[in-house]
Amino acid sequence: MFFRGSRYENVAQTQVTSPDGRVIAYVRMRFIPATAGSPGYTVKQGDRPDLAAYTALGDPERFWQLCDANLVQRPADLTATPGEHLLVPGPRAS
Repeated sequence: MFFRGSRYENVAQTQVTSPDGRVIAYVRMRFIPATAGSPGYTVKQGDRPDLAAYTALGDPERFWQLCDANLVQRPADLTATPGEHLLVPGPRAS
């Protein structure tokens, strides 16, 4: 259902049958794991989550790992404050 490398890749999928007999498939809640990281990236003026992820992790699609490490729910909030120091997850975060 989700592509390889997606933050939802390892989240269990399940289904429920409604009273009228319809089967509804859904993905269980994703809990953000505790992520060890180091303060390895400083937000710059005009930064975007994808640019920060490319600079810090080498892959712009891994912005969600920066969000997880810094307990940020909205990706735009990750780079909203220039000068803020972000935790960068270690190599086992993917």
